[in-house]
Amino acid sequence: MAEALVHIPNFAQLSSRVWRVLGLNPGKFCLQGTNTYILGAGAQKILLDCGEGVPEYLNHLETSLKQTHPDAFISDIIISHGHSDHWGGLNDILNSSKLNPNQTIKVHKYPVPKGFHVDHLKAFPDHIPIKDLSDGQVFKVDDTTLNVIYTPGHTKDHCTFWLQEEKTIFTADCILGQGTAVFDDLSEYMEGLSRLLKYKPNHLYPGHGPFIENGIKTIQEYIDHRMERERQVIELLTSTRKESWSALEIVQELYKEYPESLHLPASRGIVMHLLKLQKEGKVSTPKTFEMVQENLFDIIHGQWYWVLHHHQNNL
Repeated sequence: MAEALVHIPNFAQLSSRVWRVLGLNPGKFCLQGTNTYILGAGAQKILLDCGEGVPEYLNHLETSLKQTHPDAFISDIIISHGHSDHWGGLNDILNSSKLNPNQTIKVHKYPVPKGFHVDHLKAFPDHIPIKDLSDGQVFKVDDTTLNVIYTPGHTKDHCTFWLQEEKTIFTADCILGQGTAVFDDLSEYMEGLSRLLKYKPNHLYPGHGPFIENGIKTIQEYIDHRMERERQVIELLTSTRKESWSALEIVQELYKEYPESLHLPASRGIVMHLLKLQKEGKVSTPKTFEMVQENLFDIIHGQWYWVLHHHQNNL
């Protein structure tokens, strides 16, 4: 059963320098909506992410901004990654006479590495100039110092952000306030989680869901959950029950207590585990397919085998 969503107010002050403004776009993938954040105790503000582009969000942001400081203005917008629920409000904000009267707001986002793509960026407005983020880059406004941490895995352009003064991390979509995150590359995703754990954050500000009180514990739980799932996958692949397994067969075994309606979506996560193990040289498959919708049947039914086990059986 899906976890019931806790109530999150549309606007809330979370610390002396952080305010959360909901993107007003609740849904299956966005939970209560995208969390956008206003940062900085003084008049100058950084806006971290800007929602999906829901028309009501613009007025909501304008009203919320005024509540943070009588002379509040946004100098910079930082986009955590290329999914449209995090950048969809850009046009409205940049065209707002209240928020951007002098056309001075700067927009920042990490570039997608060459040879890769993020689907949602096909719709990104190409007339908006973007300043590339870089790993370790620092933003400073008044009492707020924000460090960019490049953490691919959820997407190739995904970043998280270390708030020095609070020892907290804005996790965007690699850690959520409820539920579990999805990812495009499990190897990179796990490396990113391990990197975040080294910061030993007090708290986490997620891209969706409520504020997370215990940062270290939550990151470790995310890592442990994925490692436990990997252990279960390896256990099946190294068993003598079958020489090879498809992702769907693995799901039917590991998720047999869950409704069959959840098996197909769960298969994607298992495929990600198999691809990680393949990258490590532990498993193999006769043919791999690009992770696109039209290849879904072949992806979840393709057979995978444990390399050493398969080699021994063919001696």
